[in-house]
Amino acid sequence: MKLPGWIMKDRGGKRGHFQLNAIGILVVIGFLLLGLFLDGLSAELDVQENRLVIASILAAALIAFFLPWWPVMLINIAAVWTASVTLGNHLMFLPAMASLGFMIAPGITIAAQWNKVVVLRLGRFYKVKGPGLFFLFPFIDAIAGTVDTRIRVTDFSAEKSLTLDTVPVHIDALAFWMIWDAEKAVLEVRNYEEAVALSAQTALRSTIGSNSLTALLSERERLGEEIQRIVDTKTNPWGITIISVEFKEILVPKELEDVLSREAQAEREKKARTILSNTEAEIARLYEKAAEAYKNNPTALRLRAMNMIYESMRSKGGLILTPASALETMNLGAVLGAAAYGEKTGAVGGEN
Repeated sequence: MKLPGWIMKDRGGKRGHFQLNAIGILVVIGFLLLGLFLDGLSAELDVQENRLVIASILAAALIAFFLPWWPVMLINIAAVWTASVTLGNHLMFLPAMASLGFMIAPGITIAAQWNKVVVLRLGRFYKVKGPGLFFLFPFIDAIAGTVDTRIRVTDFSAEKSLTLDTVPVHIDALAFWMIWDAEKAVLEVRNYEEAVALSAQTALRSTIGSNSLTALLSERERLGEEIQRIVDTKTNPWGITIISVEFKEILVPKELEDVLSREAQAEREKKARTILSNTEAEIARLYEKAAEAYKNNPTALRLRAMNMIYESMRSKGGLILTPASALETMNLGAVLGAAAYGEKTGAVGGEN
């Protein structure tokens, strides 16, 4: 069964003077049993009357669990004494022990490892307590709020905001933040979660209006840091730090998506053509250098041509038709003979 929102708000520690937890309920039951023990529970006592008084005490504890206010607790104590006097005026220790349990149990409070509890004393800030077990002084101490100090994530968005170049966009973003001062978060701002979300949304709209669509699409990291700085300036006086802001999704109108797609395709084609032209120019320069190297060395040029034909035949695995003049100029015997003759002539000249 889902509890009403106002009850859940009380149990969360945002409202109410205390939080009657499981240990508090056990304390009430313990004092109840002690009262029954002291009253003796003799055979002369009416069991039915005792059951009604015990039921009224447990009902009062249940009411205090859902309505954690000291005035409600005082009404519960008065109701227990009224039931005891009306149904069994011989019971003295039972209502007394139950009343003592109702006053002590709300002061026993446990905060989880990640929680900080802001305590007010007589309406003024007293101390930040937790984590662990601590005690609240009955009637004069009240819990102003319980703060979760873990990192939180807030989802915020800006719908149909105009960029600097008047393009309507829809942006979803995430803000990662945490509370470093529980006192300021509870006492300086009424609802810090809503304040963080609205501040982040305002900063996002301002950033969208001061940047073009191209900047939004290509500079997400820079814009996220810019939004983080703006929001962090607002939230620091509340004891809250914005860790980072990240863009989750950027949506543009459908008709504009086609235009952007064609523009991106044209840009990629332009880049591809530029790379191809630069490559061809580089290859031409390399060919020019190679021509200079082969210019005064016909033997090397013929060997290179024959190697090219050989490589083509090996890779293709087929026949290559060449003109007869090409075969004559690339005759392997003539080339090797010319090379050998040149080496022999050089050797004889050296001996002479």
